[in-house]
Amino acid sequence: MIDFPKQKIVVAGAGSAGIGVVNAARKTMARMLGNTEHAFDSAKSQFWVVDANGLITDKRENIDPDALPFARNTNEAGRQGLREGSSLVEVVRQVRPDVLLGLSGVGGLFSKEVLEALKGSTSAKPAIFAMSNPTKNAECTPEEAFSIVGDNIIFASGSPFRDVDLGNGQIGHSNQGNNMYLFPGIGLGTLLSGSRIISDGMLQAAAERLAAYITEDEVLKGMIFPPISKIRDITKEVAAAVVKEAVEEDLAEGYRDIDARELQKICQNEEEVLEYVENSMWSPEYPTLVYKRG
Repeated sequence: MIDFPKQKIVVAGAGSAGIGVVNAARKTMARMLGNTEHAFDSAKSQFWVVDANGLITDKRENIDPDALPFARNTNEAGRQGLREGSSLVEVVRQVRPDVLLGLSGVGGLFSKEVLEALKGSTSAKPAIFAMSNPTKNAECTPEEAFSIVGDNIIFASGSPFRDVDLGNGQIGHSNQGNNMYLFPGIGLGTLLSGSRIISDGMLQAAAERLAAYITEDEVLKGMIFPPISKIRDITKEVAAAVVKEAVEEDLAEGYRDIDARELQKICQNEEEVLEYVENSMWSPEYPTLVYKRG
């Protein structure tokens, strides 16, 4: 995960969902770089945002205020061989990104030409995230991604797809970006912390804990989510991360007979906070509590 702040990410889609995802990713990069104002400002340079009118630069007229922080400097873009309105193919070809992120709602946007351009990625294992729903709106299918870019990619989508048989016993994993891995843990962790809000930091802590749950071997195989059979243990881990972050941000007020001061003591030890969460999961109230509060 230490490489994440260095990733070059080309984003197709600048609507509210697209910019929301980019903002969250930027905050996570800044968090990993020390959570300073400088880190937050510099993290925006890792994104190239492309909408229906092409690459967004500071020369764009009537630019959406939410997209403005990610508008590329025109002179900088020129040095990369790009300009205001450069096409997605041009941007992918010149930037050679680590990640191609689709949040456009336009089915088939990642055409053969776009995917061919991604073969020039500087990453040894580029990621293609075709996140738009429903299936017909996915920017590409896993079959297209693996057949054009090659076997050594990471693929994820918003809609479910079958894994791809790559031959010779190899499987191309079609990871589905599903919130089921996070929502129960976020709900439970918020409840057990007694926090009145769910902060961006709590969401980021949850995502980081899920990412850390994946082994290096699984990543090398193209897997970015753990098996669903581990969902209960994942929920425990995510909830513990959320509790700790709530305490760190001074949002935790405690739960039942555990007050805020006691919770601070518990969170000083990783094993203790995991035990605190696990004990609550055996409560008969657990499912109701998580989904009612979450």
